[in-house]
Amino acid sequence: MSIKIDVFSDYVCPYCLLIEGALAEATQGLNVDIQWQPFELRAAPTPTLRPEDDYLPQVWKRSVYPLARRLGVPIQLPSISPQPYSRWAHEGFLIAEAHGKADAYKNRVFRAFFQEGQDIGSLSVLGALADEVGLDKSQFLVALGDGRYTDRHEALLE
Repeated sequence: MSIKIDVFSDYVCPYCLLIEGALAEATQGLNVDIQWQPFELRAAPTPTLRPEDDYLPQVWKRSVYPLARRLGVPIQLPSISPQPYSRWAHEGFLIAEAHGKADAYKNRVFRAFFQEGQDIGSLSVLGALADEVGLDKSQFLVALGDGRYTDRHEALLE
């Protein structure tokens, strides 16, 4: 019998990227089922954070960057302002999961935001990322656009 671990994560949370590798390493070779669950830190219409304000640079300097160095994870504070909402990225994960590409998609979205500074709140960016991990870009965008995964996403948030 496997142990199930639910990880509540948001694509705009640097700690979620940082824990990903450590969790994989800690559970390697064990009978563990890791389930990534959506958790929107700031869902619309709550304003998202702005990297030019004092809060984010201070937290990153004091906490994120030291932890990233210790874990050996390359990461940078994205300059996108305000930070994007993550609902579409989370719904995209559900699409990827339905096609057996959940881990590849999750990893790619994290890298795009925290290592490349891409706007993961943009449908065109998410479509390109989906394409990179082997999903059909046009079908992916249609599924996001018609909201077919919205109810499931909202149920998971509950």
